[in-house]
Amino acid sequence: MQRVYLGLGSNLAEPLAQLRGALAALAALPHSHLAGTSGFYSSDPLGPADQPRYVNAVAALDTALEPLQLLDALQAIELNQGRERKAERWGPRTLDLDILVFGDLILNEPRLHVPHYHMHARAFVLYPLAELAPELRLADGRTLQDLLLACPFEGLERLPDGP
Repeated sequence: MQRVYLGLGSNLAEPLAQLRGALAALAALPHSHLAGTSGFYSSDPLGPADQPRYVNAVAALDTALEPLQLLDALQAIELNQGRERKAERWGPRTLDLDILVFGDLILNEPRLHVPHYHMHARAFVLYPLAELAPELRLADGRTLQDLLLACPFEGLERLPDGP
């Protein structure tokens, strides 16, 4: 089993319900155990500004699935919850699930980069992740604490109604 950290985000179709549904689906994944969930955060959208704020969280998952098997399972959860993949990057969506960290793995595949290639610049990922793994050291040697120091808590709001 590997400890994997997943980013969750939604800004359409009742985002809080979308994240709760995703957490239930993650808990039901075969050969996996949902080990923890951060609180929920509201964040400004990346990309087009004319979209609703996002609700974000991070989940810790212990899994025996291989990275691409997990990616396929996450994309199936997204589709099941109404995700439509469009050419526009960072547009509004019902659900976005990203593999942030997969154990000590460094992976650069066409479909998957681990650690997630933009997590270092995303407060909506780093601060929820710090709730679950404050002492985390990425496979590339960076520490979560160093990443937090370089990424201010701007545009984020911790929501009172978490998972």
